[in-house]
Amino acid sequence: MQLDIYQIDAFTDTLFKGNPACVVPLQSWLPDSLMMDIARENAVAETAFFVIGEEKIHLRWFTPEIEMDLCGHATLAAAHVLQTILNYNRSEITFITLSGDLKVLIAENIYWLDFPARMPVPAELPVEISESLSIQPVNVFKSRDYMLVYENEESVRNLKVNRELLDRINLDPGGIIVTTIGDDCDFVSRYFTPQASILEDPVTGSAHCSLIPYWAGILKKQKMHAKQISGRMGELLCVDNGLRVLIGGCARTYSVGTLFTD
Repeated sequence: MQLDIYQIDAFTDTLFKGNPACVVPLQSWLPDSLMMDIARENAVAETAFFVIGEEKIHLRWFTPEIEMDLCGHATLAAAHVLQTILNYNRSEITFITLSGDLKVLIAENIYWLDFPARMPVPAELPVEISESLSIQPVNVFKSRDYMLVYENEESVRNLKVNRELLDRINLDPGGIIVTTIGDDCDFVSRYFTPQASILEDPVTGSAHCSLIPYWAGILKKQKMHAKQISGRMGELLCVDNGLRVLIGGCARTYSVGTLFTD
């Protein structure tokens, strides 16, 4: 079997920045084990598979290890493939996913992900996480992910994680957000996933389901500009809509190809 495959840099307008995701359109679903093998072979943080229906598109996301319940950058990448390569010329795309119906609104080359908000609540920091961090946070919160708030951007940039110690904890399917107020934007973040093949995710759309409502409350702003300050760097436009958040970003096509499953 031959399948089309596209690699997209999401949450950036510059190649080799943002977060790379692979996108594989399907006529019908493959066995889960085969989709997992494809994701593992692609060796990026997420591979998105979709099947186009009459009105909605069924979308699933796989890391090299597991199927995810929610992924931002691979959703953006899938919308970019539909809009710019497959001529699915609609200003609003609805995906059916494990997290319910998710809409992507497209305006002026910005893809706006309409995602559920996940307001974090105060929490205790597990010792496995604390011991793995070179700098301790000021405050700790929890939603799906742990969210660690730091004093300043320099601390977040300079933070080092001891992978051997961090891998003692299993947060499947969650991870660890570290965040603070930005020097030249509203807020910045980084994201780490214990026991994953890619420890630091370059740009994590789903983490902003928690970051946006938190910082909207702190900064008293509905609309914000965020950066994920990983090595690849990504930029996100953020809107707090109460129970929902809008996460906006650009995308660039890196490669177009064919994969073979036998």
